[in-house]
Amino acid sequence: MTVQILNSGSAADASTQAPAAGGKPRLNRAQKAIDNRSRLLRATIAVIGEHGYAGASVSRITQLAGLAQGTFYLYFESRQELFDCLLPEVGAEALALIGDAVAGAPDFVTRETLAMRAFFHYAALNPGWFRTVYESRVAAPAAYATYTSDRNARYRDSLLTAWKNGDLVGYTEPELDILVQMLLASRMYLFLAYADQQANGMQGPPEWVIQAYTKIVTRIVRG
Repeated sequence: MTVQILNSGSAADASTQAPAAGGKPRLNRAQKAIDNRSRLLRATIAVIGEHGYAGASVSRITQLAGLAQGTFYLYFESRQELFDCLLPEVGAEALALIGDAVAGAPDFVTRETLAMRAFFHYAALNPGWFRTVYESRVAAPAAYATYTSDRNARYRDSLLTAWKNGDLVGYTEPELDILVQMLLASRMYLFLAYADQQANGMQGPPEWVIQAYTKIVTRIVRG
């Protein structure tokens, strides 16, 4: 299972690192710690995707991360502490990926189309993400609340800007919260309905799905 999670704080500056065997840059102690923690987070998403939170044991996580079990406790006091950190940290990075993809979009419909493409790309690379989010409501409720609050607030800010700019026609400001939930849900359910699991990994929904979504969103937001 392939998992790719952004980690802007863990990228070592290769130009300042002495090369290790094989030509790869050698990380210093601080960079190694950040890299190990990131690997544990990535592995946890993959393990939860396959086994659920209940089956996400420290041994499975560290084995997939390529680390010794004892290394786990250098970064997390318990498995539950890891679960409580997982969604807020990884979720923020996923939202940042989408934010970068839509930067400079001229209007809301274009922004929403770009966001959908970025979300489909991320979800295809991280097939364990959906299960991680859904099961966290029970397994890590505080983490779920933090993540969803941040996600909803960011999306609402985007809708509010579009509303003030005249991109959303015929809605009151309180109704924007309904649009937030509808549009966010559509991303997930369209991916689940049209993504394709292939031998070489998960493939996101085909282009016609995005085009149909754009057509529908255009009619929804412009009246």
